Amino acid sequence: MSIKEFDIEKNKEIRQIRLNSVDMTRKNDRRDEFQRDYGRLIHSPAFRRLHGKSQVFGAGSGDYFRNRLTHTLEVAQIGRVLASYLSKEIDNLPRNPGLTINPLVVESACLAHDLGHPPFGHKGECDLNKLLNVKDEYYEGNAQNFRILMYLENIYPDHYGLNLTASVLLAINKYPYRLKENKKKGLYDSEWTAISQLREGWGIPNGCKTLEAQIMDLSDDIAYSTHDIAYSTHDIEDGIKAGKIRRDPLFVKSIMDDLIQEVCTSKEKELWDALSKGEMKKNINDLLQQFINVWQGKVDMSDEVIGRQELKAHYVNEFANSIGIIETQENGEPWYKVTFVKDGEEDLSLLRLMIILKKLVWVTLVKDIRVQRLQMRGEVIIKGLWSILNDVENGKKILPRGWVDRFESSNGEWGWDRFIADYISGMTDNYADKLYGELYGSRIGNIYGE
Repeated sequence: MSIKEFDIEKNKEIRQIRLNSVDMTRKNDRRDEFQRDYGRLIHSPAFRRLHGKSQVFGAGSGDYFRNRLTHTLEVAQIGRVLASYLSKEIDNLPRNPGLTINPLVVESACLAHDLGHPPFGHKGECDLNKLLNVKDEYYEGNAQNFRILMYLENIYPDHYGLNLTASVLLAINKYPYRLKENKKKGLYDSEWTAISQLREGWGIPNGCKTLEAQIMDLSDDIAYSTHDIAYSTHDIEDGIKAGKIRRDPLFVKSIMDDLIQEVCTSKEKELWDALSKGEMKKNINDLLQQFINVWQGKVDMSDEVIGRQELKAHYVNEFANSIGIIETQENGEPWYKVTFVKDGEEDLSLLRLMIILKKLVWVTLVKDIRVQRLQMRGEVIIKGLWSILNDVENGKKILPRGWVDRFESSNGEWGWDRFIADYISGMTDNYADKLYGELYGSRIGNIYGE
């Protein structure tokens, strides 16, 4: 099979489609479609609330630790730079809207990629999912992104959602699956229908992501520390600041077994499939030691503080300058992949290093006793709020009037459980803590706020 292609004008037209054709555009608006999307996202309440949501450490844990908003801005900066690099490499690719790269589309997708995360980080996401599982429902942060963007954000009188272009929506679509089929990642049925129709119209093979979505995903994981750029380096920096990641031999020895276990139980284990267990252990140890040697070299040339910052910059630069596009196959269909490239092939060594840095964050930070206590407190708060709000009669008495009106106007399209999950997931860490205190007696509320 070959990749579906469109002429230049058709390609441009279908990338700018909006799901709701009735759009309140000012007649004197000089912005293009993607500039309007960027403005809608950055001025949205959901985006502003990211400042009060945890990354790894609880939001408010300190002035120098990252929260969801600072992480998002770092991802967006990385994403725009990578998109600018790669936009020069697509001239010879098939003319398909999913194989087009616009840096502003990527930046907009990066701004939106974490909107669906609830208070208290990934643990809060797991807690809400468990509560909904009882009713055969799911909560998943990436799926919630689309529920926010396509329904919950309400700024127009004639339709719900931000009504973003198809390009930006599909650039946010990190997991192009139906959640109830995949069980772990994907979109809720309510949003998957429209997104799958866009994908079909673009001719995107099942399970494949647009190049713009792949750049967003990789930028998140350069800034965050999973299998991409943002997560690894920036959360690593926070761990070093907190004294949880060190470069002495005893530290390496103490975490090696846990690190290997985390890699072996992850979906990224396939990167080591060609190695025996002994070779895999040696490879992980060697790559971690390489990271520590680079860190020591940066400190030797300056001091601890500057060395830590130079270490982050070193790896962001190395990851970013190794990005490329290669041909691939997905379910037997041709497509293209954004990844680390060396000599025209995927750079497995650099991919493995990124995974190791991500897992290093997990075994040293997320499993730390203080982080675990914060997460346990978050679980208590979420379950406590759910217990009261999930009772329809009690919930309607204490929820903001606008939320109750929205539920009643849905005419049974959404269940009460889903609406309560929407409400709790939109809270900041501090607001959830405050409301819990008011409801359970540890804090006195006032009559002037909701």
